[in-house]
Amino acid sequence: MAPRATPPSHPGLVVFQPLKRRHCAECRRGSLPLLVVEDGAPRCLDCADLGHLVFLPRGDTALTRRAREESTLSAVVVRFNRRRSRYERQGVLVEEAALARAEQRCLADAEARRRRRVRDARRRAAQDELFAQAFATEIRRLFPGCPPDRARAIAAHASERGSGRVGRSAAGRALTEGAVTSAVVASVRHLDTPYDRLLMSGVPRHEARRRISAAVETVLRGWTEAGLGSAG
Repeated sequence: MAPRATPPSHPGLVVFQPLKRRHCAECRRGSLPLLVVEDGAPRCLDCADLGHLVFLPRGDTALTRRAREESTLSAVVVRFNRRRSRYERQGVLVEEAALARAEQRCLADAEARRRRRVRDARRRAAQDELFAQAFATEIRRLFPGCPPDRARAIAAHASERGSGRVGRSAAGRALTEGAVTSAVVASVRHLDTPYDRLLMSGVPRHEARRRISAAVETVLRGWTEAGLGSAG
């Protein structure tokens, strides 16, 4: 007997993956991994003139769509799910040459996507470099005594893509004075004061910041006044 329950309403040919052992009503071959129901009786793929088709499991939507587009003859493969009491799609049968052509189309698309990703990455890197340069220039404008290498390092750190740091915020992207100053203060705090050692020794963050605030102000004042002195 053919699989029970109402066959699914897929357009075109439908092939079944039987849950029980089935034999072809025409050639008596079995048990059949796949079968077609004709006049209420199971037929093997060869007897149903589908034996030349190859099985493409479900999972790759683009490949399946293209394989069916390329194939003159195709069939949907379904299996009955007893728990859900319904037929579920397992894949398709398509011509082997059609599948090869579809795979080539997908590979071409994958290569195109790879090239686009490379181009996008290069474009983002160039944008990031320009922004970091602008950020460093603004640091030097606000703190002319800040060494150029230090300004570039602060800018690169603050503006790193995906970091969530101040340089990636809306204010940072706008190069506001507050955002740029925050990036400089953070750098001074970590590199020019014992702030990190205080944290490691168990000092609460707010207390650690209070203890090193004078040192931070001294560095910032020195970087600011250096420019005022040269201007005078």
